[in-house]
Amino acid sequence: MGRLFATEKAGGRALYKLHAVTVFVGICLVLCYRATHVPAAGAGRAAWLGMLAAELWFGFYWVITQSSRWCPIRRRAFKDRLAARYGDRLPCVDIFVCTADPQSEPPSLVMATVLSLMAYNYPPEKLNVYLSDDGGSILTFYALWETAAFAKHWLPFCRRYNIEPRSPAAYFAESDRPNDPRALEEWSFVKDLYQEMTERINSAVKSGKVPEEMKVNHKGFSEWNTGGTSKDHQPIVQILIDGKDRGAVDIDGNVLPTLVYMAREKRPQYHHNFKAGAMNALIRVSSVISKSPIIMNVDCDMYSNNSDSIREALCFFLDEEMGHKIAFVQYPQNYNNMTKNNIYGNSLNVINQVELAGMDTWGGPLYIGTGCFHRRETLCGRSFNKDYKEDWDQGIKTQQPIDQTEEKAKSLATCTYEHNTQWGNEIGLKYGCPVEDVITGLAIHCRGWESVYNNPPRAAFVGVAPTTISQTILQHKRWSEGANGELVTGIRNQRFLPWKEAANDAHHKATLKRSEALKYLQ
Repeated sequence: MGRLFATEKAGGRALYKLHAVTVFVGICLVLCYRATHVPAAGAGRAAWLGMLAAELWFGFYWVITQSSRWCPIRRRAFKDRLAARYGDRLPCVDIFVCTADPQSEPPSLVMATVLSLMAYNYPPEKLNVYLSDDGGSILTFYALWETAAFAKHWLPFCRRYNIEPRSPAAYFAESDRPNDPRALEEWSFVKDLYQEMTERINSAVKSGKVPEEMKVNHKGFSEWNTGGTSKDHQPIVQILIDGKDRGAVDIDGNVLPTLVYMAREKRPQYHHNFKAGAMNALIRVSSVISKSPIIMNVDCDMYSNNSDSIREALCFFLDEEMGHKIAFVQYPQNYNNMTKNNIYGNSLNVINQVELAGMDTWGGPLYIGTGCFHRRETLCGRSFNKDYKEDWDQGIKTQQPIDQTEEKAKSLATCTYEHNTQWGNEIGLKYGCPVEDVITGLAIHCRGWESVYNNPPRAAFVGVAPTTISQTILQHKRWSEGANGELVTGIRNQRFLPWKEAANDAHHKATLKRSEALKYLQ
């Protein structure tokens, strides 16, 4: 029946290599000029040394970057073969969405993302969507409760008309009114429902409180009766839709995906480790609710733009020839708010179209923190073993009473749970670095795993990019601090350097090839 994906050489490689050769010759000529025109001692010597140092550094950095630009490749997934081979025997998937502040990340935007993920073209009984709210806000919980009710109408609408994208905010902003009278009636009805829901959510955010009459609709609102702040509150876990409950269905009688709200415990005296800490809490909480073998994480402002993204990712994991080697499948970040001239370069076109595709030649791309599908076992520290067989049928099939499950999950989201454990070190996402996603991907590669970059014709995820100079500087400052801090730490104690990572860990039996290590030095 053939493989589930194909690997092809990217176009334009010969032209780029010609361009690279000319640039290299130019760099050599500049250095030759410097070497043959050394000024006499004096004021000019200091300037000459400064220029020489800058040109040497540029030349070194340029040569390093060619490792990820020399031989880019393209992947093509065959969803039809996946369907023919596996039918309904597909693995369960846990989807993680992280948010932190209802003021800077409006709940209406976050909920549009959640709805797009719930509406994947995938068996709903095998989908589990988790929202981590690091702000512990009752406003975000209220928005998710409203979303759970609206999903009963939105998911059947998406299936019936096979619409794209499946974020209601993006869909209604882009789509034209249908011509068919029956379709127009349903389109108008669902649009009105969505606008009414959005208005209620925005009104609650603006007033800073949830209407009292709404609080009686779900027991979860009582979690906020004890007070607390965004930086000081108890763990909260609420299952708003239990996909294992036969009564949890949409208006067409189809099962709904599981939907879970989590706010891990926050106390001023404990470091919360930012997004990495939230992700690790989600890994543990999901292990007692669904425990799917595949975990996908996405930023709260990155909605699903392609309802087949899960099936495409599974084409790589389930491929008979290479699937057993793949730890994660990384999709690019795409944006829908770019200005015409893109004056700050925030479209990331070079990274998306060239560098990540080039890294795919050398063991796979970096983990960039969003739009990524992982094996649960690799996030939990498993090293690659060619004899290891993944149990794709794993997952929690029977559910304890919801109250018991929620209490058990809360105990896994406390501040003290990770004390004297390997969480943040050997298990889960790495702590101690602003670019925890890249370092986590490095550790996975050092355990012998490979990754895959998939950039389909229709973008898998679309989000919001920085559009002002202050936002751009802040983003690049974080990236630079993380990369430079990691390099300094590695030089100081010989740890975390790409070719040292495996050797310094007794549990890591594999080593990172130097050709693969170059991508982590860019």
